[in-house]
Amino acid sequence: MSDWLIYRGSGEPHDGIDRLPPPPPWRDFDGGPPLGPPPELDTASVRRLGHGRTSSSYQPLGEDSELINAALYLRRPLLVTGAPGTGKSTIPHSVAHELRLGQVLTWPVVSRSTLREGLYAYDAIGRLQEAQLGQSTDDIGRYIRLGPLGTALLPWSRPRVLLIDEIDKSDIDLPNDLLNVLEEGQFTIPELERAADRSPVATVFTQDGQRVEVTEGRVRCRSFPFVVLTSNGERDFPPPLLRRCLHLLLPQPDHERLAAVVRAHLGEDAAAGGEELIAQFLARSHRGPLAVDQLLNALFLSVYSGDTATRGRLAELLMRPLDQLG
Repeated sequence: MSDWLIYRGSGEPHDGIDRLPPPPPWRDFDGGPPLGPPPELDTASVRRLGHGRTSSSYQPLGEDSELINAALYLRRPLLVTGAPGTGKSTIPHSVAHELRLGQVLTWPVVSRSTLREGLYAYDAIGRLQEAQLGQSTDDIGRYIRLGPLGTALLPWSRPRVLLIDEIDKSDIDLPNDLLNVLEEGQFTIPELERAADRSPVATVFTQDGQRVEVTEGRVRCRSFPFVVLTSNGERDFPPPLLRRCLHLLLPQPDHERLAAVVRAHLGEDAAAGGEELIAQFLARSHRGPLAVDQLLNALFLSVYSGDTATRGRLAELLMRPLDQLG
């Protein structure tokens, strides 16, 4: 495998991120004193949150790995498209786990999502209630919590990993609203800007529960985060967003990749004993869209479902095309 690959898709954690060269001049940021490396998860937390299973379930092919590494080198977002169940959202978990970049920051996008939601939230009602109770409200930072995108853009010494999940479900304006933030690697918090003459430094909460200092209401990254935007291909995106991203298309998994996913989730024995179900899954995928989760569900239950007829009936029920489930 080429030595230029920082992320290898091996699933084994390593410090390869420290070999990442300086960014291109147009993607170099100067976000002030570094906050230190991203917070690490202990082994118990990894098991509890499922990150170990998630990270190992993604099995990159050669082109996948090259595009992921290109995004790391160029400090560009990675737009990952593909049908449901092809493993799009597992990529950031795999990269974060292997490169020891801490907990993945996740922004699940819905039709009502706005850029402001991704950057920060200001609890104006909580501040008003405390003022009515006679409590001091001069520390505005107490009422501000950075969102997933806002937390990712803090000046970490190592890049954070951010998943913007199902961006195609957003309002039509959100992809355009993201352009400037993704290009500039910074944003401002007006509530803190207005108070900067009295309190130039404010301590705010991050999405993952830390407290960090923000100076004069400005957040700017040092290491541009590894940003993965996922899409099910349900809409087209504006050319300016596409120009700022690298594009990875995940096809429907073949037999080899499905077997690798099964091994990662259920072990070697399940993959060896599940050849027939994997073949059925691939055959049925021609009738309509299927998600890999359906195959895993069928394989898991096949251990407990008794005779061959019962297993076949369960597979038929569990592996129905998604467009026939409504």
